[in-house]
Amino acid sequence: VYLAKEGQQIMVFTAVIVREDDISIYGFSDKESLQMFRRLMTVNGVGAKAALSILSALPVGELHKAIVFEDAALLTKANGIGKKIAQRIVLELKDKLDAAEAITGGASIQDISNVKANEKGEAVNALIALGYSKGEAVEALAGIAENDLTVEDYIKRALKRLC
Repeated sequence: VYLAKEGQQIMVFTAVIVREDDISIYGFSDKESLQMFRRLMTVNGVGAKAALSILSALPVGELHKAIVFEDAALLTKANGIGKKIAQRIVLELKDKLDAAEAITGGASIQDISNVKANEKGEAVNALIALGYSKGEAVEALAGIAENDLTVEDYIKRALKRLC
């Protein structure tokens, strides 16, 4: 829903889907929603209607976290999304989504401090290499309030939270 005054310019991000018998245009208020819509459409069994249903039920940041944390049950809150489709979405998208974006609430890394988001992303990868799940690593790092730490410091603090 756009809350704009008459005559005020707004930006609409669009996706055009062309089929043999149909041309559809979908509009989004922000780039992140459009990107998530496109990602959802890559999942087998998820069409435009299902993708819109999911985006209507969950803000992009929450959806991103649900996928990274492998919380398929949260996805079933959307109309028409059952357990099997939710699990398929998590399975197919969890490795495509950036853990650093989940830490920053779904915002793109470029929108946050590039260096710090990348450092948290590197820390996530290091924790995964140590045997923790992606969800555990992201959750441990999300609880660290400081944003001016080195990769090593992020890892040390995350390990303290995990143990």
